[in-house]
Amino acid sequence: MEKKSYELPAMYADHHVVEVRRILLELPGVKDVYASSAFQVAEVTYDPDAVSESVIAGKLEEAGYLGDFAVSTEAGKPATSKNGDGIYFRHTEFYKQTKDTIGFAQNVSYVGRPLWPCPGIGVINTMKEEK
Repeated sequence: MEKKSYELPAMYADHHVVEVRRILLELPGVKDVYASSAFQVAEVTYDPDAVSESVIAGKLEEAGYLGDFAVSTEAGKPATSKNGDGIYFRHTEFYKQTKDTIGFAQNVSYVGRPLWPCPGIGVINTMKEEK
């Protein structure tokens, strides 16, 4: 048995821990998965004769957990476009009184998706109730 640790920046909540464990424990040869959303790390115990490290990393990459967390950052762009549609907006401000950087605001429109890109969760379909 071998152990390998993976940094998973997109594993930021407990529902991601459940999904990472499910994905990895389905692989033949993976014996145990310790995953922590607090530390964004998963430690995988596996049999190298049954599954390779590249297959494990490939599954995590395919699910969107490896690599940088894809969140836009403040880029000095205007909060609205020329035709008045809202676009991504984030604001931070340094205040002399507190000698600190305070807050940010963000407008994210609802387009049938979770608030952030969320590996393991696809598009959320709205239900229309019958009358």
